[in-house]
Amino acid sequence: MTAFVLSPEHQELRATLRRFAEDQIAPHAAEVDERAEFPWKSFEAYRDSGFIRLPYPAEHGGDGADLVAYALLVEEVARVCASSSLFVIISRLASAPIVAHGSPALQTAVIPQVVAGDWQGSYCLSEPHAGSDVASMSTRAVRDGAHYVLNGRKVWITNAGISDFYTVFAKTEPDAGRNGISAFVVEPDTPGFSVGKLESKLGVRGSPTGEILLDDVVVPAERRIGEENAAFGYAMEALNGSRPIIGAQAVGIAQGALDVATRYATERAQFGSHIADFQGIQFMLADMATHLEAARLLVYRACSMLEIGAPGVAGASAMAKLFASDAAMQITTDAVQVLGGAGYTRDFPVERMLRDAKITQIYEGTNQIQRIVIARGLLEGVMGRSTAG
Repeated sequence: MTAFVLSPEHQELRATLRRFAEDQIAPHAAEVDERAEFPWKSFEAYRDSGFIRLPYPAEHGGDGADLVAYALLVEEVARVCASSSLFVIISRLASAPIVAHGSPALQTAVIPQVVAGDWQGSYCLSEPHAGSDVASMSTRAVRDGAHYVLNGRKVWITNAGISDFYTVFAKTEPDAGRNGISAFVVEPDTPGFSVGKLESKLGVRGSPTGEILLDDVVVPAERRIGEENAAFGYAMEALNGSRPIIGAQAVGIAQGALDVATRYATERAQFGSHIADFQGIQFMLADMATHLEAARLLVYRACSMLEIGAPGVAGASAMAKLFASDAAMQITTDAVQVLGGAGYTRDFPVERMLRDAKITQIYEGTNQIQRIVIARGLLEGVMGRSTAG
C-alpha cells in the first residue's frame, strides 16, 4: 500500500472476495438471522473456498496474508452477512495467543486444524462481573501436579456450543490482579465443561453467544498458553490486533447498507422523480459515503501499523474500532431512513444491518473504553514530553 491506496493485488483480492460473498454467503443471510441459527452452509462454503487459510501463518498451513488482506476478507463477508463474518473473526482471535505464545506442540495441535476448517475456536475472557475490567475476573486455575483445575463462568462467548476449542483466561495468582492471569486451551469434551445459557440477541443472530461453565475442569499443563501469570498481556495483544478487524466488520456492514440505500434511491419514484434526484437524499448519501471512507482508511491504517509493529498501535486500533462502529451505526440508521417505511420491514436487509451494526460499538471493548485508550495515550504522550522538558 502507498498512502493507503490498495495495491493491485489487494484490489484483485477484494473483487474475488466480493464475488464469493455474493454467491456463497448472501443467499443464506436473511434465513440465519430469522431463525437465529449458525450459518453452516456459509461456513462450509468459506472452508471449501480456501479463504479460511488467508489470515493464518504459512508455517501452519495458512496463506500468511497481511492484515489488510484479512480486513478485506472480513469486510466483504460482513457486507452481506454480519453473522457469517463472525466465524471469520472469532477463530482467529481464539488462535492469536496460541500463534504468538503457545509452545510448538500446542501450535501444532491446534492451528492446522483451524486452518483446515476442521476446528473452530472461541475466546473466553469476559465474566459476569469482569467485562471491560478484565483484571477482576474470578475464574480460577489451580496447579495440581501436571495439570490445572479450572473453575468459573465465562459469558458473552461467541461461537459457544459450536467451537472445538476454547481459549480460556483464568486467575492463577488471584491476589496479583492483571499480573496473575494465565490462558489455557480447553476442549469441550473435557469433563466439567458445559455450555450454559445461549443469549437471544438484537443482531448477529446467526452467531451463537452464550455462557461457558467450568466445574473442576482438568487441563494438562502443556495446554497452558505461554508463561504462567503472563496472559493479561496476551489478551490485550490479541484485542489490539482484533479491534481494527471489528472496524472492518463495521465497514462491511455499513457498505452493504449504503449499497442498498443508493440502489433504492435510484429506483424509488416520488413526485414524478426518483428520490435520488432530491438534494436532501443526495446529501444523506454523500455524508454516508464520506464517513464510510474515513472509517475504512482508519481501519487500513491500523492494520498497516500492526503489520510493521509501528508505535502507537493501541491508539490506532482503538480509533479504527471506535470511528468505524459509530459510522456503521449512523450509516445503517440513515439507510433505513432513505428507504422510509420499506426500510423498517424485513423485505429489505437494512433493518438487519442496523441491528447488526450495534454490536460493533460494544464488543472487543465498548466505545467508551476505546475513548479511554485513545485519551490515555494522548495524555501520556503530552506528560512524557513535559517531564522530559
